[in-house]
Amino acid sequence: MLSPSAQKVQDALNERGFAHLQVLELSASTRTAQEAADAVGCTVGQIVKSLIFRGATSGQPYLLLVSGVNRVDVHKVEESLGEQLIKPDAEYVRTITGFAIGGVPPLGHAQHLEALIDPDLLQYERIYAAAGTPFAVFELSPNELLALTQGRIVQLAQGKAG
Repeated sequence: MLSPSAQKVQDALNERGFAHLQVLELSASTRTAQEAADAVGCTVGQIVKSLIFRGATSGQPYLLLVSGVNRVDVHKVEESLGEQLIKPDAEYVRTITGFAIGGVPPLGHAQHLEALIDPDLLQYERIYAAAGTPFAVFELSPNELLALTQGRIVQLAQGKAG
């Protein structure tokens, strides 16, 4: 049986026709990209980091889905969006998504979020995304991530985070 937050993600997957994707709750932490990679036995690059930013002018929240090895180039993203971005606090993230930092999934949020997807995620056959808690993930393909989020591919990274 899944925890309430992980079940919320599984329900969102089911509602969108992706019931074949299964949320897994693990005993090991998946809060960071490295911890998640260690827990599921993949490379850090295969981990989808779900990062929330807020438009400084529009106030619009943006969901950046970034490969675990990359660091967001905020200036590059701002140029693409045409507005400055603000990194919000944990309470804003919880209000907008319905999830705490460390467990924010790419879907099932409290409100619609425009998803921007790191093209580096497309190189992998399988990737892993957070599933509502710092101990839950689900495995999917990059094409499934695109379909689930209706996201657009945008160059988000300045290169490997190291």
